[in-house]
Amino acid sequence: MCTLEQRGRVFVLTLTGDGEHRLGHALIASIRSALASVAATAAQANKAGPGAALVTVAEGRFFSNGLDIGWAGTSRAKLGELVDALRPVAADLLALPMPTVAALTGHASAGGFLLALCHDYRVMRADRGVLYMSEVDIGLPLPPYFMAVLRAKISSAQALRDVVLRGRRLRAPEAKELGVVDVVCPGAPETAAEALRLAEELAARKWDGAVYASIRISMFPDACRSVGIVEESDEEKARNFASKL
Repeated sequence: MCTLEQRGRVFVLTLTGDGEHRLGHALIASIRSALASVAATAAQANKAGPGAALVTVAEGRFFSNGLDIGWAGTSRAKLGELVDALRPVAADLLALPMPTVAALTGHASAGGFLLALCHDYRVMRADRGVLYMSEVDIGLPLPPYFMAVLRAKISSAQALRDVVLRGRRLRAPEAKELGVVDVVCPGAPETAAEALRLAEELAARKWDGAVYASIRISMFPDACRSVGIVEESDEEKARNFASKL
């Protein structure tokens, strides 16, 4: 369902196959396993010298078309299971001790859009694909942690309103204009290549991963709390800061 490879200091997580990459229990577990492996490998490598980054990319027409509502059917209980299962993935990404880049080589809808937003940077293809939060159109409420991440990552109140209350489908130029994506590329190959280039550039800065994650969590405290990340107390921050001096 996904593969993980290491290219120098960059980890590449690929959602494989030509399907929609619906986020069901199996794919969610596979992503979490890959992210745990990334964190563990980076921690070992950090002893020899810091510096790492993650790129997430997908094969086919979709980055991810959201939760596996086909599996859930009309069962709100099953849908709730998937909502709860995706929450730790968001936490894993928001706490990952390295820069993260989403290569949006296809459509990212609902939970797939959330998955992209949990990365630090987003690179999107211009020729195909939309970012779309579909809940208002399909009659489902937004889970609180979805809303917290959306508020954290979409700074324009007007853009946030249009995404969540109008179900606005953002193509790459619009998403770039609204600050939702960072780089727009002509097509899928260029998008994947640019995401890798950006990740390599970030990894080359050789930042301390724990420090990087701590700063990210401080940037988005509400979103991080919503996914279950406990922020350090002021006293813990002070002790950790002093230990780095």
